[in-house]
Amino acid sequence: MPNTFVHLELNTDHLGKASAFYKQLFAWKMTPMKGQPYLMVDTGAKNGGAGIQQKPMPEAPTQWLPYVAVESVKKTVAKARKLGATVHVEYQPIPGMGALGIFSDPTGATLGVWEATMPAKKPAKAAKKKKPSAKKK
Repeated sequence: MPNTFVHLELNTDHLGKASAFYKQLFAWKMTPMKGQPYLMVDTGAKNGGAGIQQKPMPEAPTQWLPYVAVESVKKTVAKARKLGATVHVEYQPIPGMGALGIFSDPTGATLGVWEATMPAKKPAKAAKKKKPSAKKK
């Protein structure tokens, strides 16, 4: 699996102000997520995505946070920790979508990792039994 950048997220204290700014600047469309201080951002791109959210902690900086695709958030975060990262979010499932983890590398740069949920496989349809053809006499 290639570890490509798949999502960007703006953490801010001012959802409305940030949303208004980016709508005017880039004509992005914003869709609020139900029950969360989070806006999905439609940039018009076919791949990747973006969001704007209320900062998870008051002391967190206002900044854009990139996410990289990984096969396993838990394994990647554990490896990052062994390599000297400071872990901020060990593992957070996002129902119906996947899971994320967030850490800062040894130089202080913060990065998110994203493990997408595999779509549920539909059960295979049972093969139709063919009726025996009538024998001709």
